Amino acid sequence: MINYIIRRLVQTAITTFIVVSLIFFLVHLLPGDPARTILGGMTAQPTAEQIAAVREQLGLDRPLHIQYLTYLRDLARADLGESLVNNRPVLDDILLRVPRTLQIAVPALILATIVGIPLGVVAARRRRRMGDLVISTISVAAFSLPSFVSGLLLVVVFSINLQWLPASGWVSPADDFAGFLSRIILPTIALAVAPAGLIMRMMRSSMLEQLGQDYATTARAKGLTDQKVVYGHVFRNSMMPVVTSLGLQAGFLFTGSVIVENVFNWPGIGNMLLDSVLNRDYPVIQGMVLVVSLAFVLINLITDLTYGLIDPRIRYD
Repeated sequence: MINYIIRRLVQTAITTFIVVSLIFFLVHLLPGDPARTILGGMTAQPTAEQIAAVREQLGLDRPLHIQYLTYLRDLARADLGESLVNNRPVLDDILLRVPRTLQIAVPALILATIVGIPLGVVAARRRRRMGDLVISTISVAAFSLPSFVSGLLLVVVFSINLQWLPASGWVSPADDFAGFLSRIILPTIALAVAPAGLIMRMMRSSMLEQLGQDYATTARAKGLTDQKVVYGHVFRNSMMPVVTSLGLQAGFLFTGSVIVENVFNWPGIGNMLLDSVLNRDYPVIQGMVLVVSLAFVLINLITDLTYGLIDPRIRYD
C-alpha cells in the first residue's frame, strides 16, 4: 500500500505541475488587455503611455518565459497576486470564500451518499418490482432536474409558501449558529438532488452486475442468505464505480455551485468566479481556476487511494 501511495503522489505532483503551466498559458491567451481593463475604470480613453506604464507595473511587458518563471516563483511563495478590482490579495479572498462553499458542498455530498447508496441497493434487490420502479423513477427525475430549478422550487415551497426557512443569505456560524444552520438547508438540498439521483443509478447498475457474477451464484448455492450474499460479498465489489462517481460529484459540487450560490445569494467561490469573469479580473480568474483545478487533482488522488483500500488487486497491479 505504501508503494501504491508513493506512485500516486508522484503522479499527482506531475499532474499539478502540468495543470499550473496550462493555466498560465491559457489565461495569457484570453482576449483583452488587463492594463486596458484597469484603466477603463479610470478613464474612457487611456493613452498609450498610460497603458505601457500599467503593463510595466504588472510585469506584462516582460518576455513570456520570464513571466512564467515569475509566476512559478510567486506560486512557491503562495502569492497569487492582487485583484484588479479591489486591490486585495487574491489568496486572501479565496481563503475567505472556499470555506463558505465547503459549508454547503460537503453536506450536499454526504446527503447524496447516504440517500443514493441505500436506495440503489434497495432498487437492485427489488429488481422489476414496485420498489425498483419507484426508486428508478425518482433517480432519473432527480438527475434530470437542473440545480437552479430545484433551488427555486425549494425557495417557493419552504420559504415563500410555508415560511419555514430563509430564502437566501449567509451568516457566520460564529455569530449566529442557528441562523447559519437554517440557511444551509435549502442550498445543501438543491446541490444534493442531482448527485443523489446519479449515485442511485450507479449503485443499482453496479449491484445488478455483481449479483449476476459466478461468485454470487456460488455463494447462494452454498446456502448463504440473500442478505449475506449482498452485504458480505456483492456490496464491496459494487462500490468501485460508485466511488468513481462520488469523486466526480465531489469535484462538481465544489466547482459547480455557481448557480446554487447565485440562487441563494451564498458568498462562495461560485459567486466570486462569476464576478471576476464579468469584471475581467484576470488575477482572480487565474487564482480561482488554479484552486478549482487543484481541487480536482486532490479529489482524484483521494479516489485512487480509496480504490486501493476497496480492491487490493489495484494497489498490487
